[in-house]
Amino acid sequence: MWIFYAIGSSFFAGIMAILAKCGIKKTDSDVATAIRTVVVLLFSWLMVLITGTRGWITQIDGRTLLFLVLSGLATGASWLCYFHALQKGDINKVVPIDKSSTVLSILLALIFLHEGITGAKIVSIVLIGIGTMMMITKKDIETDSGKKSGGWLIYAVLSALFASLTSILGKIGIEGIDSNLGTAIRTTIVLLMAWLMVFVTGKQKEIKVIEKEELGFVCLSGLATGASWLCYYRALQEGPASVVVPIDKLSMLVTIAFSWLVFHERLTKKAAVGVLLITVGTVLLVII
Repeated sequence: MWIFYAIGSSFFAGIMAILAKCGIKKTDSDVATAIRTVVVLLFSWLMVLITGTRGWITQIDGRTLLFLVLSGLATGASWLCYFHALQKGDINKVVPIDKSSTVLSILLALIFLHEGITGAKIVSIVLIGIGTMMMITKKDIETDSGKKSGGWLIYAVLSALFASLTSILGKIGIEGIDSNLGTAIRTTIVLLMAWLMVFVTGKQKEIKVIEKEELGFVCLSGLATGASWLCYYRALQEGPASVVVPIDKLSMLVTIAFSWLVFHERLTKKAAVGVLLITVGTVLLVII
């Protein structure tokens, strides 16, 4: 069943990116991240109550709790970078770069989870890497490097880095406990981190001026994220990280399709080939 949970995670993650993009046209990305985390937190703990797993909290050992906290911190960092990138850049470019965390996740799974590496996996990694590079133009790099504060490209790359750490830390953190409870605990950490960023940067005043329409999209993106996470960590608990992660990253296809329908963002021929290579590399990882 874990493969169906992984597919569900991919679908909801794809929808989430579109909803989030709609919610941060005028709203600051840090504020939006903090608000949507509240929705994800409520959704996560509701699932814990429904499944009756809250009693497992007393059974969590120190090592498991540590990795859940670290996973939450990595997720928070990934989110903050991801939504900064979404607010500044083209969703068709930001999402594929973020999803390239698959490559690093596979390498980390090899090192820390001993999931092994094969010739087919190496080919997949190369395809995903080449595909990602084809999504980035020379103009993107020049424009981004010219900004002292860093543009969308830097944030997208950092998002991918932290996302890969999230996958591995999350895999270790949910060993021996219910995945719904693990998701709820790590979401609590993300919430604290997100709101800390809002208050440290002095952006709490912007909450009052958020437009109702954007607030609605932010909340919907939070619900989509909650659904994606619940499916993702259930799949991660039962299946190998080196396969679950690539399936989840196929949410890129859902996002690109909806970005064309909603934002009318079109892919260049080079970018389209890049998406094809990433998809082939990911599918290859799943079927081997």
